[in-house]
Amino acid sequence: MTRVGGLLPTRADWKQARRSPGRDLIAGLTVAVVALPLALAFGVSSGLGAQAGLATAVVAGALAAVFGGSNLQVSGPTGAMTVVLVPIMRQYGADGVLMVGLLAGVVLVALAVARVGRFARYMPMPVIEGFTAGIAVVIALQQIPAALGVASATGDRVWQVAADAAARFAGDPHPAAPLMALAVAGAMLVGARYRPAVPFSLLAVVAATVVAQITGLDVARIGALPAGLPAPSLGFADPGAFSALLAPALAVAALAALESLLCASVADAMSVGERHDPDRELFGQGIANLAAPLFGGIPATAAIARTAVNVRSGARSRVSALTHAAVLAVIVFTAGGLVGRIPLAALAGVLLATTVRMVEVGSLRAIARSTRSDAVVMVLTFAVTVALDLVTAVMVGVGVAIVLALRAVARSVRVERVPLEGDQGDAADHAADHAADQDAEERRLLGEHIVAYRFDGPLFFGAAHRFLLELSEVADVRVVILRMSRVSTIDATGASVLGDVITRLERRGITVLLSGIRQGHDQVLAALGVADHLRRDGLVFSDTPAAITCARKLLNPPTGSPLLGDRAQAPI
Repeated sequence: MTRVGGLLPTRADWKQARRSPGRDLIAGLTVAVVALPLALAFGVSSGLGAQAGLATAVVAGALAAVFGGSNLQVSGPTGAMTVVLVPIMRQYGADGVLMVGLLAGVVLVALAVARVGRFARYMPMPVIEGFTAGIAVVIALQQIPAALGVASATGDRVWQVAADAAARFAGDPHPAAPLMALAVAGAMLVGARYRPAVPFSLLAVVAATVVAQITGLDVARIGALPAGLPAPSLGFADPGAFSALLAPALAVAALAALESLLCASVADAMSVGERHDPDRELFGQGIANLAAPLFGGIPATAAIARTAVNVRSGARSRVSALTHAAVLAVIVFTAGGLVGRIPLAALAGVLLATTVRMVEVGSLRAIARSTRSDAVVMVLTFAVTVALDLVTAVMVGVGVAIVLALRAVARSVRVERVPLEGDQGDAADHAADHAADQDAEERRLLGEHIVAYRFDGPLFFGAAHRFLLELSEVADVRVVILRMSRVSTIDATGASVLGDVITRLERRGITVLLSGIRQGHDQVLAALGVADHLRRDGLVFSDTPAAITCARKLLNPPTGSPLLGDRAQAPI
C-alpha cells in the first residue's frame, strides 16, 4: 500500500498549471486538432471502428494525464498498438480486444508497483530504431486496402492482406480512393515541411470529405457514429477466454510500457527542466487501459507525435493533455454525424503520411554505420516486425543484442603473460618491483621457472573457457602466479573454471599462487570452494610482490627446507 500511495497524484503535479493556464489550453486545443484524424484512423485500422479510437483518446487521454508520470505526455490510440491489435481482433473479435486491454491495464499497474519502469533505459537503441521502422512499414501495409478502396482483401499476415488488395485492385481498378489517399498524404507531408504549425492532417481530411460530398465520389465512409460514449460494462468477454487472452495481454502491456516510457524520455529531452517518473507513468497507463475498454476503447499508450506537438505548442502542465481529451469528448457528443462522413481513403492517407514521418532516416544510417553488431540487430528487428509481429521482433532483437554484447565483452577479456621485473601493473606493484634488488641470476631464474598471468576484465561465463584453454598450455614452468587485481567481476562459471585451471596446473607439477583477489570476488570463490587449499597453505597474497617473494623462496629455499620439486609432485 505504501508503494501504491507513492504512485498516486499529488498537489505538486498541478503547481505548474497555475503559472500559464492559457498556454496549456491553447496547446491542448492544438493537440486535439492533430489527434482527431489519428484517433479515427487508428480506431478504424484496429478493426473496432472510429468510435473506439475516439473513446480511447478521450478516456485514456484524460486518465493518463492525471495519473501518469509526465507533465507533458499525451496518450491515446497509436499505430504501434494497432499493429498488435489487428491479429487479436482477427482471432478473438472485438470482445477479445476489450478484454486484452483490461488485462494489460492490470499488468501495467503490477509493473508500476514492482518498480519495473527504471529498467526501460536498458533497451538497445538498434532494437528501438528497428521496430520503429518496422512498425511504420506494417502500418503502411495496413492502409493499402482502404487506400485502394478494396474492402474484401484477405490474408493471415498484414503483407498478405496488402498483396491481396493490390491484386484485386489491379483486376478492377477504381482511381478515386487511391487518388484521395495520395492527395491527403501529400498535403500533410508538404505542409509539414513548410508550415509545421498548421494542422494539415485535419485540413486535408476536411477537404477530402467536402470533395467527396459535393462530387458524390464512390468511396467507403466511416459511417454514422453513435452520440456519446457507451455506458460502462463488464460483460464484454467470455470468462473462459481468460487464459487464451493472457499472452496477447502481456504483449500489449509490454508494448504500452515500452512506447510510453520512450515517449516520456522524448518529452523530457524536448523540454527544459522536465523529468518523468517511469513507475508513475506505468501506473497512469495501467489506469487508462483499465478504464478505456469499459467505454469501448482499444488499448492505449503514449503517442510520440501528439506529445511532440504538445511540447512545441508551449504546454507547461497536465492541463494541456486534459484539454485535448475534453475537446475530443465534445466532438464525440456533438459531431458524430459529421465524423461518419469522412472517407476511409482519407484516413488511410493520414496514416500513410504518419508512417513516413515516423522513420528517422538519419538515425537508421548512423546505427548502420556504427558497428556491424548494431546494424545486424536493427535489420533483424525490422525484418521480424514486418514478417511476424512486434513482440516477437523485440524479443529476438533484445536476445541477439545480448548475445552480441556478451561476445564483445568476452573478446575484451585478456589473459596476459606479464614480466616479473619492471611490471607495469598497478602502482603499488610497480613501485615494489623496482624496489626489489634482483641480481642477474635471480632474474634468469624467474624468467625460466616463474610465469605471471594477469586477467583484465570480467571473468564470467562468456569468457571463462577461453582463458582455461590458454592457461592449460603453460609449459616449462614450476610456478604460475595468477594476478586477479584487474578482474572487474566474477560469476560462478568464472570461479569454477578458475578452479579447473588450478587443478590442471597442479596435476602437472606446477605450483599456483593467487594475488590481488578483491573482497567481493573472494566471497564467490569461497562459496564454491575454489582455492581453499591455497589459502590453507599460504599461497594466496594481497599483492603481486608478496607472491613473487614467495615464488623465489619456493624455487630457492633456505638450507634444510624442502624443495619445491618435492611439494609439487602432487596437488598442494
